[in-house]
Amino acid sequence: MTVAAPLLCHAESNLQSAAASPLTATAHVDFQITIPEYLFLRVGTGTGSALGGWGVNGNIDLIAWAPGPATLGNGVALAGTGGDLTGGVETAVVVANHGNVTLSATTLGSLNDGAGDTISYSSISTTASKLTTNQVLPAPVLADGATTTVVVRGKGKSKSVQRDAQWAYTYANATVPAAGTYGGVNTNNGRVTYTASTP
Repeated sequence: MTVAAPLLCHAESNLQSAAASPLTATAHVDFQITIPEYLFLRVGTGTGSALGGWGVNGNIDLIAWAPGPATLGNGVALAGTGGDLTGGVETAVVVANHGNVTLSATTLGSLNDGAGDTISYSSISTTASKLTTNQVLPAPVLADGATTTVVVRGKGKSKSVQRDAQWAYTYANATVPAAGTYGGVNTNNGRVTYTASTP
């Protein structure tokens, strides 16, 4: 009995005995499933899609423009170069299972050339278009020295978010700034920080 006693603690049994029927015996089992909260954000080169394969990837893409003298400031918007989808286009993905996701874009200020000249982020637009069969993920507007946000609604009782898009960046090319290189790889306010957060 001493050896058997520990085993009795892990299960339930019930014995009923009587001189005549009916007899009823019951036993119970408890179940529990724990689902972790998760949040995945990808903008540009990365690992994973809205369907899975999520991972950490430290690559940061550079979207660049270099208009020639003949077209500079003519008001015709220009597609960029670079981006994981090329042509100034980035893959954008948000996946979560904890309700609405707030997606933000933050800049430290207008693009500058290090010599006092600036180009406003308002001259760069982001157009979101379909990437897969998921709903299109909207893009926050870029602004100088500010954080802008969009809210992506969770759906149904699962509170899940599963959105993606192609984000195409274009430069308005509406002015003729002073000669120079504005922004760059984490220099002269050239970096935009995208952040996803859940409640």
